[in-house]
Amino acid sequence: MIDWQDLHHAQLTVPALYAVLQLRSAVFVVEQQCPYQDVDGDDLLGDNRHLLGWRDGSLVAYARILKSADENQPLVIGRVIVDSRARGEKLGYQLMERALASCARHWPEHSIYLGAQAHLQPFYSHFGFVAVTGVYDEDGIPHIGMARG
Repeated sequence: MIDWQDLHHAQLTVPALYAVLQLRSAVFVVEQQCPYQDVDGDDLLGDNRHLLGWRDGSLVAYARILKSADENQPLVIGRVIVDSRARGEKLGYQLMERALASCARHWPEHSIYLGAQAHLQPFYSHFGFVAVTGVYDEDGIPHIGMARG
């Protein structure tokens, strides 16, 4: 059973933020062997939100929703992640459904964008995202820009 949280950044506790940063570092930096600055300054800004999935006190799924101050800009879903120990359980689908529901609840008039790792394009297509860029390199990993109206 997953305990899901949809939190404005001001609602994050220090232990929750630590768990988020720890999971993101474990997967995006260590597991994917991609040295990059994950702590990018966007986590605690404006109306940005964090979706956290906990099981037995451990963070096993996470995504971040960025809301630009420019009302003409799309929402950006990013840092979509499932802990390696929980993969194969379809948590990524649950996480994306919750991320899209949060976007619709908080900003129903906004389109949504994400920079997907290119091999995950079929996964995001399942949720109505379509490619809007060609494949590009981001920190040594092929990505593709995808949008949903």
